[in-house]
Amino acid sequence: MDISLLSANKFNSMLNRVFVIKFSEEIQHDAELISVTEFDSYSPLQRTPFSLVFRTQQKDEYYEQGIFNIIHPEEGNLELFLTPLGFDEVGMKYEAVFS
Repeated sequence: MDISLLSANKFNSMLNRVFVIKFSEEIQHDAELISVTEFDSYSPLQRTPFSLVFRTQQKDEYYEQGIFNIIHPEEGNLELFLTPLGFDEVGMKYEAVFS
């Protein structure tokens, strides 16, 4: 899938659905898509820049930023650069930004 063609609209229908983040060959966590946010800023692409926030059930551990495989059972796999945002009352949040 060409990520330059993705838009926030593609993910709005997947809000609150569970994906899997594969952090390594041995480690993967279920992750709920909890936020899709469009930005009012410039992009050289046809789409409006946006971000996705995923939340895992991790309570006291997290993974450093990097490129990880995001798996959705119906939509397939995406390799996205994720940045840890911090913990909330449920678990660890990770953000992917599409500029």
